[in-house]
Amino acid sequence: MVQYTLKESPSVILTVEGKDSTKARDKAMDQLVELMDAGELDIELSEGFGPKQFIEVKEPEAVADSDEDAIVQAVQVLSSLVTLKLKVQELRVEALKVRAQVDILFTDEPISEDEIASIKEGFKVLKTFAQANLRYQEAKFQAQQARAVLDQALKSPET
Repeated sequence: MVQYTLKESPSVILTVEGKDSTKARDKAMDQLVELMDAGELDIELSEGFGPKQFIEVKEPEAVADSDEDAIVQAVQVLSSLVTLKLKVQELRVEALKVRAQVDILFTDEPISEDEIASIKEGFKVLKTFAQANLRYQEAKFQAQQARAVLDQALKSPET
């Protein structure tokens, strides 16, 4: 087994069968693309990012202290919250514009085909916003627990 991480997101670990090789790096790249396409990983990679840019994690699988695992997990949860918050903020403006267009459907005023097409396109924006907002709300709930873990870890030993 070989593990890779990314300079842009060291908390992401991709595990592939075999030794470090071009083939293993290609498999890790496939995993990365799948995670990004599924929306499970929201990072910005430099243009032209390729398998050669993976960083091999050379440490043997060590049993980490459960407190350390909890801290790492807490940081990942908070990082995810930041990403989702930004996405929701960006989509909110567009979604509110579309929402105003929806009100046109409930008037007796005639609607042009262009307006109907615009509203239909807007439904995609509303759906994307609503889904992102639900994920953000769930992440916010989890992040409250993560914040408590970090607060505990950051306490001074004197207190």
